[in-house]
Amino acid sequence: MTRGDALLLRPPSRSAKRIATILVLGFLLGAILTKLSLWFLPEGPFREFFTTTISASVGPLSVDLLVIAFTLGPIVLNVNLFSVAGVLVIAYLARMML
Repeated sequence: MTRGDALLLRPPSRSAKRIATILVLGFLLGAILTKLSLWFLPEGPFREFFTTTISASVGPLSVDLLVIAFTLGPIVLNVNLFSVAGVLVIAYLARMML
């Protein structure tokens, strides 16, 4: 068995840290693209299609540990086509860097 055969049999490992980094950077790039499109694109169906956002939220979550009490949230995730495009671009760039 050659080295090339071994590479075909074993998929590359993807750590949770790397996936989380790609998602965070991708969503940040998507947010920047969304803001730029809201500033520069004229009103119309093209702008509405690409900037329509779907929101998912969780929270608030309250924790009371007798010594300290805190509340997290609500945590909201806003997704639109520019966010998805940002994640795909960052994932492609991360793949190229390997």
